[in-house]
Amino acid sequence: MNRFVGKHVVIAAMSVLAGFAATSAATVQAADIAGNAKAGQGKVAMCIGCHGIPDYRTAYPEVYRVPMLGGQNQTYLENALHAYKKGDRHFDTMHAVAVSLSDQDIADIAAYYSAQTSSSKNNPDK
Repeated sequence: MNRFVGKHVVIAAMSVLAGFAATSAATVQAADIAGNAKAGQGKVAMCIGCHGIPDYRTAYPEVYRVPMLGGQNQTYLENALHAYKKGDRHFDTMHAVAVSLSDQDIADIAAYYSAQTSSSKNNPDK
């Protein structure tokens, strides 16, 4: 019986280590991607429809105040988009948009919005 239990403990430990290795590889790959605000400017058309309207609230699936994105922290925006893409954050519209984005698109969009200030010329947050 000890051999049986020992074998399964080793298999479980190897599975955990493989999971850490895969996560580390994905993190290293994501770390290699640098956002480009200029490229992001051409990728935000689908964002502006909701996030560019002051005091906009959605009506489906529930009433929700849509936040303005200009001036938000780049890492926060990247994390939020990745979470919507993976399904860790739940809002059907954002999930549908996020799954269509590559990691580079996400980095570029986050760079664009994080570079905005209230006085930026084309800031949809005005």
